[in-house]
Amino acid sequence: MDLVRGNVNEHGIVYPPEILREILARAGDRARVYRPDSLGQWPAREAIAQYYGSLRVPPEQILITPGTSVSYWYCFKLLAERGDEILCPQPSYPLFDYIARLAGVEMTHYRLVESRQWAIDLDYLENQITVRTRAIILISPHNPTGMVADEEQLRGLAEIATRHSLPIIFDEVFGEFLFGRDALPRIATTDAPLVFTLNGLSKMFALPGMKIGWMAVTGDPGLVRKSMAALDLISDTFLPVNEIGQFAVPEVFSRGQDFLARLKKWISECRAAALASLEGISFVPPQGGFYLTIPISHDEERAAAGLLERNRILVHPGYFYDISPDHLVMTFIDERDSISAHFAEIATVAHS
Repeated sequence: MDLVRGNVNEHGIVYPPEILREILARAGDRARVYRPDSLGQWPAREAIAQYYGSLRVPPEQILITPGTSVSYWYCFKLLAERGDEILCPQPSYPLFDYIARLAGVEMTHYRLVESRQWAIDLDYLENQITVRTRAIILISPHNPTGMVADEEQLRGLAEIATRHSLPIIFDEVFGEFLFGRDALPRIATTDAPLVFTLNGLSKMFALPGMKIGWMAVTGDPGLVRKSMAALDLISDTFLPVNEIGQFAVPEVFSRGQDFLARLKKWISECRAAALASLEGISFVPPQGGFYLTIPISHDEERAAAGLLERNRILVHPGYFYDISPDHLVMTFIDERDSISAHFAEIATVAHS
Protein backbone atom coordinates (compact mmCIF):
# COMPACT_ATOMS: atom_id res chain seq x y z
CA MET A 1 0.00 0.00 0.00
CA ASP A 2 1.36 3.39 -1.05
CA LEU A 3 1.00 5.83 1.87
CA VAL A 4 3.15 8.46 0.18
CA ARG A 5 0.92 9.82 -2.58
CA GLY A 6 -2.06 11.77 -1.32
CA ASN A 7 -4.00 11.52 -4.58
CA VAL A 8 -7.62 10.75 -3.76
CA ASN A 9 -8.30 9.83 -7.41
CA GLU A 10 -6.29 6.65 -6.86
CA HIS A 11 -8.87 5.62 -4.25
CA GLY A 12 -11.83 6.10 -6.56
CA ILE A 13 -12.67 9.59 -5.30
CA VAL A 14 -13.33 11.71 -8.39
CA TYR A 15 -15.36 14.78 -9.25
CA PRO A 16 -18.73 13.42 -10.51
CA PRO A 17 -17.91 12.34 -14.10
CA GLU A 18 -21.32 13.10 -15.60
CA ILE A 19 -21.25 16.64 -14.20
CA LEU A 20 -17.66 17.17 -15.28
CA ARG A 21 -18.45 16.05 -18.84
CA GLU A 22 -21.25 18.61 -19.06
CA ILE A 23 -19.05 21.35 -17.63
CA LEU A 24 -16.17 20.62 -20.00
CA ALA A 25 -18.48 20.45 -23.03
CA ARG A 26 -19.80 23.94 -22.32
CA ALA A 27 -16.33 25.22 -21.51
CA GLY A 28 -15.04 23.80 -24.79
CA ASP A 29 -17.70 25.70 -26.70
CA ARG A 30 -16.67 28.96 -25.01
CA ALA A 31 -12.98 28.31 -25.67
CA ARG A 32 -13.45 27.51 -29.36
CA VAL A 33 -12.16 30.94 -30.39
CA TYR A 34 -8.88 31.69 -28.63
CA ARG A 35 -9.03 35.05 -26.84
CA PRO A 36 -6.54 34.79 -23.98
CA ASP A 37 -6.42 37.03 -20.94
CA SER A 38 -2.97 37.08 -19.36
CA LEU A 39 -4.40 37.27 -15.83
CA GLY A 40 -6.96 34.57 -16.56
CA GLN A 41 -10.44 34.50 -18.01
CA TRP A 42 -12.70 36.93 -16.16
CA PRO A 43 -15.48 34.43 -15.24
CA ALA A 44 -12.89 32.20 -13.57
CA ARG A 45 -11.47 35.11 -11.59
CA GLU A 46 -14.98 36.19 -10.59
CA ALA A 47 -15.77 32.70 -9.30
CA ILE A 48 -12.56 32.63 -7.24
CA ALA A 49 -13.30 36.11 -5.87
CA GLN A 50 -16.72 34.83 -4.76
CA TYR A 51 -15.02 31.87 -3.06
CA TYR A 52 -13.09 34.27 -0.83
CA GLY A 53 -16.32 35.96 0.25
CA SER A 54 -15.70 38.21 3.24
CA LEU A 55 -12.05 38.74 2.28
CA ARG A 56 -13.42 40.90 -0.55
CA VAL A 57 -10.66 40.08 -3.03
CA PRO A 58 -11.68 41.69 -6.35
CA PRO A 59 -11.17 39.70 -9.57
CA GLU A 60 -8.57 42.30 -10.63
CA GLN A 61 -6.31 41.00 -7.84
CA ILE A 62 -6.49 37.34 -8.91
CA LEU A 63 -4.17 35.57 -11.35
CA ILE A 64 -4.96 32.14 -12.83
CA THR A 65 -1.95 29.80 -13.09
CA PRO A 66 -1.37 26.22 -14.30
CA GLY A 67 -1.09 24.95 -10.72
CA THR A 68 0.41 25.96 -7.39
CA SER A 69 3.95 24.90 -8.27
CA VAL A 70 3.96 27.44 -11.11
CA SER A 71 2.43 30.01 -8.75
CA TYR A 72 5.48 29.59 -6.52
CA TRP A 73 7.81 30.06 -9.49
CA TYR A 74 5.96 33.24 -10.48
CA CYS A 75 6.33 34.58 -6.93
CA PHE A 76 10.02 33.75 -6.76
CA LYS A 77 10.71 35.45 -10.11
CA LEU A 78 8.60 38.45 -9.12
CA LEU A 79 10.11 39.01 -5.69
CA ALA A 80 13.74 37.90 -5.87
CA GLU A 81 16.89 38.23 -7.94
CA ARG A 82 19.47 35.49 -8.40
CA GLY A 83 21.11 34.71 -5.06
CA ASP A 84 18.33 36.25 -2.96
CA GLU A 85 16.68 34.24 -0.19
CA ILE A 86 13.16 33.00 0.49
CA LEU A 87 12.29 31.87 4.03
CA CYS A 88 10.51 28.52 4.11
CA PRO A 89 9.27 26.38 7.03
CA GLN A 90 11.22 23.38 8.24
CA PRO A 91 9.97 20.62 7.91
CA SER A 92 9.34 21.39 4.29
CA TYR A 93 8.12 19.82 1.07
CA PRO A 94 11.13 18.87 -1.11
CA LEU A 95 9.67 20.39 -4.29
CA PHE A 96 10.41 23.92 -3.05
CA ASP A 97 14.15 23.42 -3.36
CA TYR A 98 13.81 22.43 -7.02
CA ILE A 99 11.55 25.38 -7.83
CA ALA A 100 13.98 27.70 -6.05
CA ARG A 101 16.91 26.37 -8.09
CA LEU A 102 14.99 26.93 -11.32
CA ALA A 103 14.26 30.49 -10.18
CA GLY A 104 17.86 31.07 -9.10
CA VAL A 105 17.03 31.81 -5.45
CA GLU A 106 18.16 30.28 -2.17
CA MET A 107 15.84 28.64 0.34
CA THR A 108 16.51 29.39 4.01
CA HIS A 109 14.45 27.92 6.80
CA TYR A 110 12.56 28.76 9.97
CA ARG A 111 11.50 26.17 12.51
CA LEU A 112 8.18 24.56 13.27
CA VAL A 113 8.31 23.25 16.85
CA GLU A 114 6.91 19.75 17.30
CA SER A 115 6.55 20.09 21.09
CA ARG A 116 4.25 23.08 20.47
CA GLN A 117 1.95 21.34 17.98
CA TRP A 118 4.35 22.24 15.17
CA ALA A 119 3.82 25.96 15.87
CA ILE A 120 5.99 28.57 14.15
CA ASP A 121 9.04 29.66 16.15
CA LEU A 122 8.54 33.35 15.43
CA ASP A 123 11.69 34.52 17.25
CA TYR A 124 13.82 32.06 15.30
CA LEU A 125 12.11 33.10 12.07
CA GLU A 126 12.90 36.76 12.61
CA ASN A 127 16.52 35.95 13.42
CA GLN A 128 16.82 34.15 10.07
CA ILE A 129 15.96 37.31 8.10
CA THR A 130 18.96 38.81 6.31
CA VAL A 131 19.54 41.65 3.86
CA ARG A 132 18.96 39.07 1.10
CA THR A 133 15.58 37.83 2.37
CA ARG A 134 12.81 38.70 -0.07
CA ALA A 135 9.74 36.77 1.15
CA ILE A 136 8.36 34.38 3.77
CA ILE A 137 6.47 31.22 2.82
CA LEU A 138 3.70 30.02 5.13
CA ILE A 139 1.92 26.74 4.40
CA SER A 140 -1.30 26.20 6.34
CA PRO A 141 -2.43 23.48 6.60
CA HIS A 142 1.20 22.47 6.49
CA ASN A 143 2.52 19.53 4.51
CA PRO A 144 3.57 17.11 6.01
CA THR A 145 2.89 18.00 9.66
CA GLY A 146 -0.77 19.04 9.33
CA MET A 147 -0.16 22.21 11.36
CA VAL A 148 -2.74 24.98 10.94
CA ALA A 149 -1.43 28.42 11.90
CA ASP A 150 -3.86 30.07 14.33
CA GLU A 151 -4.79 33.75 14.51
CA GLU A 152 -2.12 34.53 17.11
CA GLN A 153 0.65 33.05 14.97
CA LEU A 154 -0.66 34.89 11.91
CA ARG A 155 -0.66 38.22 13.74
CA GLY A 156 2.89 37.61 14.95
CA LEU A 157 4.05 36.71 11.47
CA ALA A 158 2.33 39.77 10.00
CA GLU A 159 4.11 42.01 12.51
CA ILE A 160 7.47 40.55 11.49
CA ALA A 161 6.64 40.97 7.81
CA THR A 162 5.68 44.60 8.44
CA ARG A 163 8.86 45.37 10.40
CA HIS A 164 11.01 43.99 7.61
CA SER A 165 8.82 45.02 4.63
CA LEU A 166 8.54 41.42 3.46
CA PRO A 167 5.74 39.83 1.44
CA ILE A 168 4.18 36.57 2.59
CA ILE A 169 3.43 33.66 0.25
CA PHE A 170 0.50 31.83 1.84
CA ASP A 171 -0.10 28.29 0.56
CA GLU A 172 -3.62 27.13 1.46
CA VAL A 173 -4.04 24.23 -0.97
CA PHE A 174 -5.22 21.95 1.86
CA GLY A 175 -7.36 24.71 3.37
CA GLU A 176 -10.71 22.96 2.86
CA PHE A 177 -9.57 19.96 4.89
CA LEU A 178 -9.60 21.02 8.54
CA PHE A 179 -10.19 19.04 11.73
CA GLY A 180 -11.66 20.72 14.79
CA ARG A 181 -12.36 24.08 13.16
CA ASP A 182 -14.80 25.30 10.53
CA ALA A 183 -12.76 27.95 8.74
CA LEU A 184 -9.12 28.44 7.84
CA PRO A 185 -7.39 31.40 9.52
CA ARG A 186 -5.84 33.42 6.69
CA ILE A 187 -2.87 35.78 6.78
CA ALA A 188 -4.72 38.01 4.31
CA THR A 189 -6.98 39.12 7.18
CA THR A 190 -4.01 40.69 9.03
CA ASP A 191 -2.10 43.92 8.43
CA ALA A 192 0.68 42.15 6.50
CA PRO A 193 1.97 44.54 3.81
CA LEU A 194 1.67 42.14 0.86
CA VAL A 195 0.22 38.64 0.67
CA PHE A 196 0.12 36.13 -2.19
CA THR A 197 -2.51 33.49 -1.37
CA LEU A 198 -2.03 30.30 -3.43
CA ASN A 199 -4.67 27.65 -4.07
CA GLY A 200 -6.16 25.55 -6.85
CA LEU A 201 -8.65 22.93 -7.97
CA SER A 202 -6.30 19.99 -7.42
CA LYS A 203 -7.02 19.22 -3.76
CA MET A 204 -10.25 21.17 -3.30
CA PHE A 205 -12.19 19.34 -6.01
CA ALA A 206 -9.91 16.34 -6.58
CA LEU A 207 -9.01 17.67 -10.04
CA PRO A 208 -5.19 17.56 -10.24
CA GLY A 209 -5.33 16.89 -13.98
CA MET A 210 -7.13 20.17 -14.66
CA LYS A 211 -3.91 22.06 -13.80
CA ILE A 212 -5.78 25.14 -12.62
CA GLY A 213 -4.35 27.17 -9.76
CA TRP A 214 -4.49 30.78 -8.72
CA MET A 215 -3.01 33.45 -6.54
CA ALA A 216 -4.94 36.23 -4.82
CA VAL A 217 -2.83 39.31 -4.13
CA THR A 218 -3.81 41.46 -1.15
CA GLY A 219 -2.33 44.11 1.13
CA ASP A 220 -1.12 47.66 0.56
CA PRO A 221 -2.93 48.95 -2.56
CA GLY A 222 0.22 50.38 -4.12
CA LEU A 223 2.16 47.16 -3.63
CA VAL A 224 -0.76 45.13 -4.96
CA ARG A 225 -0.99 47.23 -8.14
CA LYS A 226 2.74 46.97 -8.75
CA SER A 227 2.71 43.21 -8.16
CA MET A 228 -0.28 42.60 -10.43
CA ALA A 229 1.33 44.59 -13.24
CA ALA A 230 4.50 42.51 -12.99
CA LEU A 231 2.57 39.23 -12.75
CA ASP A 232 0.56 40.27 -15.80
CA LEU A 233 3.80 40.60 -17.74
CA ILE A 234 5.20 37.27 -16.51
CA SER A 235 1.99 35.43 -17.36
CA ASP A 236 1.56 37.19 -20.70
CA THR A 237 5.02 35.99 -21.72
CA PHE A 238 3.87 32.35 -21.60
CA LEU A 239 0.03 32.31 -21.51
CA PRO A 240 0.36 28.81 -20.00
CA VAL A 241 -3.15 28.13 -18.67
CA ASN A 242 -5.52 26.08 -20.81
CA GLU A 243 -8.66 27.96 -21.83
CA ILE A 244 -11.11 25.08 -21.42
CA GLY A 245 -10.06 24.61 -17.81
CA GLN A 246 -10.46 28.31 -17.10
CA PHE A 247 -13.96 28.47 -18.55
CA ALA A 248 -14.87 25.42 -16.48
CA VAL A 249 -13.94 27.04 -13.16
CA PRO A 250 -17.27 28.78 -12.35
CA GLU A 251 -19.31 25.60 -12.78
CA VAL A 252 -16.72 23.44 -11.04
CA PHE A 253 -17.30 25.64 -8.00
CA SER A 254 -21.07 26.02 -8.29
CA ARG A 255 -21.83 22.37 -9.08
CA GLY A 256 -19.10 20.84 -6.94
CA GLN A 257 -20.20 21.82 -3.44
CA ASP A 258 -21.98 18.55 -2.66
CA PHE A 259 -18.94 16.61 -3.87
CA LEU A 260 -16.62 18.79 -1.76
CA ALA A 261 -18.75 18.11 1.32
CA ARG A 262 -18.54 14.35 0.69
CA LEU A 263 -14.80 14.58 0.07
CA LYS A 264 -14.22 16.46 3.33
CA LYS A 265 -16.28 13.88 5.23
CA TRP A 266 -14.30 11.02 3.67
CA ILE A 267 -10.96 12.65 4.50
CA SER A 268 -12.09 13.23 8.09
CA GLU A 269 -13.18 9.60 8.42
CA CYS A 270 -9.84 8.39 7.05
CA ARG A 271 -8.02 10.51 9.63
CA ALA A 272 -10.21 9.25 12.47
CA ALA A 273 -9.59 5.62 11.50
CA ALA A 274 -5.83 6.19 11.27
CA LEU A 275 -5.67 7.95 14.64
CA ALA A 276 -7.69 5.19 16.29
CA SER A 277 -5.15 2.63 15.09
CA LEU A 278 -2.28 4.79 16.37
CA GLU A 279 -3.73 5.11 19.88
CA GLY A 280 -0.92 4.93 22.40
CA ILE A 281 1.62 6.43 19.99
CA SER A 282 2.92 9.85 21.00
CA PHE A 283 2.64 12.21 18.02
CA VAL A 284 0.99 15.47 16.99
CA PRO A 285 -2.35 14.73 15.25
CA PRO A 286 -2.77 16.69 12.02
CA GLN A 287 -5.05 19.72 12.25
CA GLY A 288 -5.55 19.78 8.49
CA GLY A 289 -4.44 18.31 5.18
CA PHE A 290 -3.82 14.70 4.15
CA TYR A 291 -0.57 13.81 5.98
CA LEU A 292 0.85 13.05 9.41
CA THR A 293 4.27 12.52 10.96
CA ILE A 294 5.17 10.00 13.65
CA PRO A 295 8.36 10.22 15.75
CA ILE A 296 10.13 6.91 16.28
CA SER A 297 12.98 5.93 18.59
CA HIS A 298 15.10 4.09 16.04
CA ASP A 299 16.54 4.55 12.55
CA GLU A 300 13.84 5.99 10.30
CA GLU A 301 15.24 4.69 7.02
CA ARG A 302 15.51 1.16 8.39
CA ALA A 303 11.97 1.41 9.77
CA ALA A 304 10.59 2.63 6.43
CA ALA A 305 12.46 -0.11 4.56
CA GLY A 306 11.16 -2.72 7.00
CA LEU A 307 7.56 -1.64 6.52
CA LEU A 308 7.98 -1.92 2.77
CA GLU A 309 9.73 -5.30 2.82
CA ARG A 310 7.64 -7.03 5.49
CA ASN A 311 4.27 -5.32 5.24
CA ARG A 312 4.24 -3.90 1.69
CA ILE A 313 3.51 -0.44 3.12
CA LEU A 314 5.34 2.52 1.59
CA VAL A 315 6.04 5.51 3.85
CA HIS A 316 8.76 8.16 3.78
CA PRO A 317 11.59 8.60 6.27
CA GLY A 318 11.49 12.03 7.88
CA TYR A 319 14.76 13.26 6.41
CA PHE A 320 13.02 13.60 3.04
CA TYR A 321 11.30 16.62 4.64
CA ASP A 322 14.17 17.82 6.87
CA ILE A 323 12.52 16.44 10.00
CA SER A 324 14.88 15.41 12.76
CA PRO A 325 15.39 13.28 14.69
CA ASP A 326 13.82 10.07 13.36
CA HIS A 327 10.24 10.26 12.02
CA LEU A 328 8.00 8.50 9.54
CA VAL A 329 5.85 10.56 7.16
CA MET A 330 2.71 9.23 5.49
CA THR A 331 -0.72 10.10 4.18
CA PHE A 332 -3.71 8.83 6.11
CA ILE A 333 -5.68 8.56 2.85
CA ASP A 334 -6.18 4.85 2.32
CA GLU A 335 -8.81 2.36 1.28
CA ARG A 336 -11.42 2.58 4.02
CA ASP A 337 -11.36 -1.13 4.86
CA SER A 338 -7.54 -1.14 4.99
CA ILE A 339 -6.74 1.87 7.15
CA SER A 340 -7.00 0.14 10.51
CA ALA A 341 -4.83 -2.80 9.49
CA HIS A 342 -2.16 -0.70 7.80
CA PHE A 343 -1.87 1.82 10.61
CA ALA A 344 -1.84 -0.93 13.25
CA GLU A 345 1.25 -2.31 11.50
CA ILE A 346 2.80 1.16 11.46
CA ALA A 347 2.03 1.51 15.18
CA THR A 348 3.85 -1.75 15.87
CA VAL A 349 6.95 -0.42 14.10
CA ALA A 350 6.73 2.90 15.96
CA HIS A 351 6.49 1.06 19.30
CA SER A 352 9.40 -1.30 18.62
